[in-house]
Amino acid sequence: MAKKKFAKESSTIMTEMVLPNDTNTLNNLMGGKLMHWLDIVAAIAAQKHSNRIVVTASADNISFRQPIALGNVVTLTSQVTRSFNSSMEVFIEVTAEDIPASKKVMTHRAYFTFVAVDQNGKPIEVPQVVPESPEEIEQFEGALRRRQLRLILAKRMKPEDAVELKSIFNIN
Repeated sequence: MAKKKFAKESSTIMTEMVLPNDTNTLNNLMGGKLMHWLDIVAAIAAQKHSNRIVVTASADNISFRQPIALGNVVTLTSQVTRSFNSSMEVFIEVTAEDIPASKKVMTHRAYFTFVAVDQNGKPIEVPQVVPESPEEIEQFEGALRRRQLRLILAKRMKPEDAVELKSIFNIN
C-alpha cells in the first residue's frame, strides 16, 4: 500500500500572461490555450502527489464562467483532491487579473483525472490523499461521486452500481 500524503503537498500554482498570439478575434484567451494550461498545472500537481510519470485520463466539468482578456495575468491553482488505486482527481481554479485596473476575478474551474504509470506505461499505485481543511474534506468526499459519474458516462460502470450517486438522490 502506498503512503499517505496531505492534500496541500500537491498544490501547484502557475502564472501566465495572455499575449496576442493566445487570443481569438475578440481579444480573449482562446479556450484551447486555457485547456492546455489546465492540463499542465494539473499534471504537475498529480506528479507531485504520486512522484511518478502521469498521463491525462479525463478532463471534465470545465466551466467557462467568463472570458479572459488580452493582457490579463492568469493564475491557475491545482490540487489533488483524492486518489484511488492509480488515478488521481485534480481540481483547478483559474483567476484573471487586470493589474492596471486592480481587478481580479475567478474565471474557470475544472476537474482532471490522471493516472500514474511506471516506465513501461503500466498503471502504478499512488499515495492516498489526506484532506485537512474543510474545503479539502468537501472536495475529497465529492471526488467519489464525480468518479462514479465519469465511469457511468464512459460506460465503465452501471448506474445501479453507483452507490455514492444513489445516496445523494435518496435512491434505494
